[in-house]
Amino acid sequence: MNDFIDPEGFRANVGIILIRDGHEVFLGGRTGGRGWQFPQGGIREGEMPEEALFRELREEIGLEQQDVEVAAATQGWLRYRLPRQYMRRNSSPVCIGQKQRWFMLRLLSGEERVRFDTTAEPEFESSRWVDYWLPVREVIYFKRAVYARALEELGNRAFSDGPPALPQWWNEEKNLRTVAQRRAKRDPER
Repeated sequence: MNDFIDPEGFRANVGIILIRDGHEVFLGGRTGGRGWQFPQGGIREGEMPEEALFRELREEIGLEQQDVEVAAATQGWLRYRLPRQYMRRNSSPVCIGQKQRWFMLRLLSGEERVRFDTTAEPEFESSRWVDYWLPVREVIYFKRAVYARALEELGNRAFSDGPPALPQWWNEEKNLRTVAQRRAKRDPER
């Protein structure tokens, strides 16, 4: 893999939010029961984010460019730091986190086009369609703040009336995300 890690230690990455009618979003069950997340993947050296988007879409969930429509993209990079145990110390520079360009895609084809067997080592083994904001609760803790930012920014760009209303549990989760962000700023190596 020739992923690009910038001089600050952030791996360039694309994140994909796939939506269908009713503002439901695609959530992939990681192989081996390692949790739920949106499709995402590294941008290779010399690759444009849009190229990485469609390569990752094909590799992770078997969809092609004609199966989707780009509804929105983040204006800049959204970043998160990795906890110490997930840092890639064997890279140069050391990978301390991800910087991601996020894309919201509308599914144009049927769901039967989704498949996980396009690579020798599939990222996902299952999937489900969930309420718009639920992935913020489902993803591993250190990605929650970036998921919230991506859903908010892309929802404001993709939907004329803005993203769906926040769920009742949002404020509780927001407090947890704030605590996690403060901890990461206080101890970036943690």
